[in-house]
Amino acid sequence: MAKGKTVRTWRRTVLIMALLVVGGFGAVIFTLAKLQLIEGPKLQQLATDQQLKDTTLTAKRGTIYDCNMKELAKSATVWDVILEPAYITDQDRDLIATGLSQILGIPKDDIIKRSQKKSYYEIIQSKVEEDVRDKVLKFKTDNKITSGIRLEEDYKRYYPYGKFAATVLGFTGTDSQGLAGVEAEYDSQLTGTPGRLVTAQNAVGTDMNFQYEQEVAAKDGDSLVLTIDEVVQHYVEKYLAEGLANNNVKNRGCAIAMNVKTGAILGMAVKGDFDPNSPFTIADSAKAAEIAKITDPSQKSQATQQALQEQWRNKCISDVYYPGSVFKMVTGSAAMEEKLVTETTPFNCPGYLQIGDRKINDWKTFGHLTFAEGICNSSNVVFMQVGQMLGPQLLYKYFDAFGFADKTGIDLPGESRSIYITANNMTPVDLACISFGQTNSITPIQMITAACAVANGGYLVQPHIVSKIIDSSGNIVKTASTAAKHQVISKDTSERMCKILQQDATTGTAKSGYIAGYRICGKTGTSEKQGQAKGEYIASYCGFAPEEDPQIAMLVFYDEPHGPNGYYGSPVAGPTFLAAMSQILPYIGVEPQYNSDELAKLDGKAPDVTGKSLDDAKNAVAKANLSVKVYGEGKTVVSQVPAPGKSIPQKGTVVLFTDSGSASQTVTVPNLVNLSLSEANKKAAEAGVNISITGAALTSSNAFSSLQDIAPDTKVAPGTVVTVTFSEKNQVL
Repeated sequence: MAKGKTVRTWRRTVLIMALLVVGGFGAVIFTLAKLQLIEGPKLQQLATDQQLKDTTLTAKRGTIYDCNMKELAKSATVWDVILEPAYITDQDRDLIATGLSQILGIPKDDIIKRSQKKSYYEIIQSKVEEDVRDKVLKFKTDNKITSGIRLEEDYKRYYPYGKFAATVLGFTGTDSQGLAGVEAEYDSQLTGTPGRLVTAQNAVGTDMNFQYEQEVAAKDGDSLVLTIDEVVQHYVEKYLAEGLANNNVKNRGCAIAMNVKTGAILGMAVKGDFDPNSPFTIADSAKAAEIAKITDPSQKSQATQQALQEQWRNKCISDVYYPGSVFKMVTGSAAMEEKLVTETTPFNCPGYLQIGDRKINDWKTFGHLTFAEGICNSSNVVFMQVGQMLGPQLLYKYFDAFGFADKTGIDLPGESRSIYITANNMTPVDLACISFGQTNSITPIQMITAACAVANGGYLVQPHIVSKIIDSSGNIVKTASTAAKHQVISKDTSERMCKILQQDATTGTAKSGYIAGYRICGKTGTSEKQGQAKGEYIASYCGFAPEEDPQIAMLVFYDEPHGPNGYYGSPVAGPTFLAAMSQILPYIGVEPQYNSDELAKLDGKAPDVTGKSLDDAKNAVAKANLSVKVYGEGKTVVSQVPAPGKSIPQKGTVVLFTDSGSASQTVTVPNLVNLSLSEANKKAAEAGVNISITGAALTSSNAFSSLQDIAPDTKVAPGTVVTVTFSEKNQVL
């Protein structure tokens, strides 16, 4: 009995042990299978992540060039200062921390703490300039430090010309990502492909030395060649800024210069703008001071963000406005294309037009005038009648065909859509107001694109800012298309409208943009703002040249002018167009062709009398039909103003200096703005300077000075030539 019980107990024990062994091995097998088959890939990745440290190496961002390969934005080499804690001994720790603290301006205790990490790679400061790098290298050499500190190359974005073309170029953030302008629009092309630095770690988690590093080099980004011409851009910005100041413009101004045949943007400027090297600094000092006074943190932050967004905003493509009378070139072209009018079609303007129960006034009572005269006098009544001839369907058809119903698709971020009324929703009052440039809101880039179609034979071009993309080896990756989208009007209509607009810029409301010898075609615009800004105005001038073969168009736009010239397009925006185009047209190779009237008023060249006896010099000046003024007691001319061969107005004065002491004489430039031609001449003569006149004074007796190229109170040599721009007196459109 006892023996049987013992056998049963033994068998039970063996069975339990067998079950335990089978169960244990089963659990082990199950766990191994789970680890190998189910969780294996995940665990392998975790092991790799634990054993390797992956550092991203920044790619060099592509350069942005102007059309002549001048660098407008570039990435220059900077350096990251890196600690190698695993190589730093306790003996060197204090020395290294003290030296780097003094060079980098980092607290010594922070450096000591970071030097005690289990690592071979610890960035202590990023993007230091060359002078700081040199100090770090000198510190290492002077103190015979061979390990523990490294320098690695990185890149930092620079804009060599500061504010130049800021709203076009945009800027990058601290991570080198494009945040505005072409920097944002072409960010993926400019960025390139980052590299990798893979570092092995040992069993205790410390980075192993450089023998265990593997580097995958970064691929540099592609570069952009813009259509912007640095010289054209310079003139656009210079004279836009002058107009902004002269007209006390409250809400910034913008200007666009475009190749009428290709859509290439040669210049695009917004003032006031910002410096892309420090884009988060409020550029408007008055606004910055105003924000600084705000005590509530939330309100201050909100005001700061609003100010920054405003200065970054590209008004050329992001703001919509009523174009005003500039739009009449579109309405007029549509009516001519549909053969509803010719240049001589008669109209009558009693000073207003009754549309239903609404009386819409013109700016003047004209009486009988032709269609061409209606454009040159900018009669709203004439264009309301032209609008009635077209009707809603045809007017909208051409509004769409000229590109106003859609975005232009320019390669810049932030382009706004126009706000307009379709044909089916157009009331008679809407039809009347749209015809002369009110009611429908468009962008400046849409307006100048339409003007190019009027100028170039009727083709709607694609405005673009980048002409080509090139890789780091200089190979062309992509070239912008310059093909037209479609033809809007015939070549015949285009040529006839150009002749009318050329007459407008010579004797009509747009004569403030007249430039002798260059056959300017122009149209002014004055539009009243609505909504919260009601009572404020936008003054604009849109023109192109030369009339017989237009090459370049330019639109100038001032938002809320409050200066002595009022708020009308002719005296406010016209002088800016004139001043800029007077420089741009000769630069791009357009030769002047003067008619007899222009030749009679053309400035001459100062004769060369330097080195001659005083008597001979006086005779030479007199033969040139110029006056003379002498400084000094000598008998020989040692210098003269204007210099030999330099421009001098007809009947101007050549100043002769006869000794070294007299050559240091100066006079003060007077304020020559808001004067008639005779008043300006008299004031200039009294101050001892010459004036060269441009603009409306060359074709009209009813003109006043609106701009001078040398600021009042400037000290200059006697006889210096000051260029004064004239606009039409009492011209309101």
